[in-house]
Amino acid sequence: QVQLVESGGGLVQAVDSLRLSCAASGRAISTYSVGWFWRPPGEERVFVAGINREGTKTRYADSVKGRFTISRDTTKNIVYLQMNSLQPEDTAIYYCAADNLGSIVRIARSSYDYWGQGTQVTVSS
Repeated sequence: QVQLVESGGGLVQAVDSLRLSCAASGRAISTYSVGWFWRPPGEERVFVAGINREGTKTRYADSVKGRFTISRDTTKNIVYLQMNSLQPEDTAIYYCAADNLGSIVRIARSSYDYWGQGTQVTVSS
């Protein structure tokens, strides 16, 4: 099984950028599709972006299309989430997760089998 560790969160101002990393260990990240989820204060985890195990398909929530980009480096076993033009409503804990199915990108959090501990992103206005 895979272990996931997120990093790269922090406090930024509106319109700034951040790049989150999801480092995998135990198994190759290319074994799984990987999703990023956010959990705003008082809410459930919601799908933000995902990439399939082949790296050929990506999927984004409407709220982040054109601002966020998911990518991966299989040599480093890391999946990234580049976040541009951040807004205060992007403030949340961000989690990465791995889905055993792998071939497609699913948006339901119940589809994902492994989770990281999360990293906090705070965007001030």
